[in-house]
Amino acid sequence: MKAPRVTLEQWRTLQAVVDQGGFAQAAEVLHRSQSSISYTVARMQEQLGVPLLRIDGRKAVLTEAGEVLLRRSRQLVKQASQLEELAFHMDQGWEAEVRLVVDAAYPTAQVVRALEAFMPQSRGCRVRLREEVLSGVEEVLHEGTADLAISALDLRGYLGVPLCDVEFVAVSHPQHSLQQLQRELTSQDLESQMQVVVRDSGRLQPRDSGWLGAEQRWTVGSLATSATFVGSGLGFAWLPSHLIERDLREGRLKHLPLENGGRRSARFYLYANKDRSLGPATQILVELLKSSSSGTGTTPG
Repeated sequence: MKAPRVTLEQWRTLQAVVDQGGFAQAAEVLHRSQSSISYTVARMQEQLGVPLLRIDGRKAVLTEAGEVLLRRSRQLVKQASQLEELAFHMDQGWEAEVRLVVDAAYPTAQVVRALEAFMPQSRGCRVRLREEVLSGVEEVLHEGTADLAISALDLRGYLGVPLCDVEFVAVSHPQHSLQQLQRELTSQDLESQMQVVVRDSGRLQPRDSGWLGAEQRWTVGSLATSATFVGSGLGFAWLPSHLIERDLREGRLKHLPLENGGRRSARFYLYANKDRSLGPATQILVELLKSSSSGTGTTPG
């Protein structure tokens, strides 16, 4: 890629001429001579090979090409300023990125609320969000590729901050054969039915979670796929209530009337990478995740 012939300072000069209404006004704002402003713009036009301004009476007016290039240059100058600001904050110890891994069963709405509140305080710090299932969260944290993790597992060697309880409910399609029994269901009733389970995304020591007494299973890769399977009548499953509340309300799914265990809850915790100290941006995000940990289908931790 060829090096740019026009500098950011030249683009700033052109912007000042347009914004201030003329060369003399731009010179005053930029604390430069009018002749240097005129020379800068003339040099730009020469370097670009396209006229940027035309004289209309006693006023310099943008050409059609000048309008397009000026508009794009504003983005360029803004991005350069943001880059310099980010470099300054990094020099002050501010992180360029926070890496957050979240168990897929945790309510997305709570993460979104935290990130919305984080954005105006981020000073250019990005958030890299990753979803895993069960031990997949733990592995990412152990590998050192996450700064923060949200999991319902008790991670050995880590002190977790309680966030909230997520309720899981046993559900099926309203016309499933289990619903036709029209009585409380036992574990024996479930054993002969197809259960839909979500695969642990961990590679080293994947775990089974929840009741797994069914002889037949569909194993899927996500909670959303599990809900789709169950909603199509392809089995039963325990799913987070916050994920399926609309399906329950509109009759696409129905609670299974289990005599025991039809509803269960899991407490989720926020863990931090213990091998590195938390920077200021990460600490802000921690507090926002804690304060946002309430919502439909959950109770505060």
